[in-house]
Amino acid sequence: MPRDNIAGERGSIRDLMPKMFTFSLTFIRHGETQYNREKLLQGQGVDTPLSETGVQQGEAVGRYLKDITFNNVFVSNLQRAVQTAEIILRNNTHCSGMEMVLEPLLRERGFGIAEGRPKEDLKNMANAAGQSCRDYTPPGGETLDQVRLRFKKFLKVLFKQMLDAHGWSAQDASAAGETANATVAASSDDAFSGSADDGMQGVLVHALVVSHGAYIRVAVKHLVEDLKCSLPAGVKMSHLFSPCPNTGISRFIVTLSQSESGPVFSAARCIFTNRKDHLEYLTVAE
Repeated sequence: MPRDNIAGERGSIRDLMPKMFTFSLTFIRHGETQYNREKLLQGQGVDTPLSETGVQQGEAVGRYLKDITFNNVFVSNLQRAVQTAEIILRNNTHCSGMEMVLEPLLRERGFGIAEGRPKEDLKNMANAAGQSCRDYTPPGGETLDQVRLRFKKFLKVLFKQMLDAHGWSAQDASAAGETANATVAASSDDAFSGSADDGMQGVLVHALVVSHGAYIRVAVKHLVEDLKCSLPAGVKMSHLFSPCPNTGISRFIVTLSQSESGPVFSAARCIFTNRKDHLEYLTVAE
């Protein structure tokens, strides 16, 4: 068969393949605030700045991720998250001065009348209502389902903005699967520690999200339980869903496919959750 016919046939096959778009999604919780230190609930109504330790944590995670080229950065519009994102970007070799998207959908869970009060008060309210503290919603607060709905809305915003910025990359579905397997092989032997770029090998586009502890836990549960993302080998569910430490890092590889109604979620792989390697020296210093 003539070479040009072969090339043409390959082109036709490629045209018939579903369009895929794969990117890494890295979540980071904001640095410590004085309210965190004093175990007071912040939620949305209390908007405090980072403490001195929180600034140091932001610097530490910024240095840890300094060589990662984030293409898009989405940040809760509460100041503790904005401050953290600013510090991360300032430390970054490639992203210094990058414009952040301030996104209200990434705000912390609202805790209603419990905001500004000790976390112990929330436990007492939950006990009085005969519920676990994690599942309890104080008057005026958001339910976990409402937070999950907010995250689902954010995913739609995220998918659209990523594709508007980068466009579809025509990708053989089997090759995409091989890439995903390669990234997990390189990164899932130890979900607790590793390299800053774990899971990113072979992935060309990277998104950073800076948000809040309760929100990130809901986001991780949605990705794992509802969207059935693949998990690192040997990871314990108790670690997967454990509270995210200040500036803790979680990462997923997400693949979208094209549909008549627009981009849709196709698959995801969890690389790690709640990583805090970068805080080891700070802990020793304190």
